Amino acid sequence: MTSALDDKELAAYRRDGFVIKKGLFDAEEVSLITEALETDPNINKNFFSRTDLEGGSTQLVSWNYPGDGTFGLVARCERMVDTLEALLGGEVYHYHSKLSAKLPGGGGSWEWHQDYGYWYYNGCLRPLMASVMVAIDEATQENGCLKFLKGSHEAGRLDHVLTDGDQMCVEPERQAQIEEIYEIAHAELAPGDAAFFHCNVLHRSDQNRSDKRRYGLLCHYNAARNNPVVEHNHPFYNKLEKVPDQMIKTSGVTLSDGSVEDFKSKAVNPPQAESAAE
Repeated sequence: MTSALDDKELAAYRRDGFVIKKGLFDAEEVSLITEALETDPNINKNFFSRTDLEGGSTQLVSWNYPGDGTFGLVARCERMVDTLEALLGGEVYHYHSKLSAKLPGGGGSWEWHQDYGYWYYNGCLRPLMASVMVAIDEATQENGCLKFLKGSHEAGRLDHVLTDGDQMCVEPERQAQIEEIYEIAHAELAPGDAAFFHCNVLHRSDQNRSDKRRYGLLCHYNAARNNPVVEHNHPFYNKLEKVPDQMIKTSGVTLSDGSVEDFKSKAVNPPQAESAAE
């Protein structure tokens, strides 16, 4: 098992709750991934939207199983899985993936939240979970790159509430207090760069106010020893079959099967959050 992160980068992840790996995927690989995402009919027919407080909309496609398509191979390749196993201290499985598409001229924002703010309600008892965002397009402050509060995973799981849009965010008063003690870091990425981040680190992204699209491929992983205890919209533990890194190139542009990936056609908030808002 060989992590894509060196000891210094692993230490930065543990200290800050995230780390950026430049050039995790090269230009040829990014081109193959981009073509697959843009031409796959299962991607194009399963877009749904999340609305922010200003009415801006982020387009999303979500799927539970990685499959043998190009973007499934990304989630299964050794450099991804081995790194997640180093970060989480043991075997991991694919929890779900999604394409986050911020279109030019107002693609929506994401409010401050923790991924574990959602996943805790899914019966994942411990925060032994992490995510990777692979930049498909350049991600800048202008087009809505990720922002992190460095070290905020130290705060543990925070209470989340539903916004006036359809997202969950950290309770506003607590969020304001936390912003007083943690520094904001902008994760500006070139295509092929990746941000690895802890499920409890606070993060958000602003609207895309540029004339350029911002596509990001997010892969989420759970520790095998953290199998959820309730049925929900993402999988229980299932063995993740790793593939060699070179398989992305040797397979070329490969589309998803459609019957394997379990694409989702709508956003789902935890029922506890829905009932709390009533």
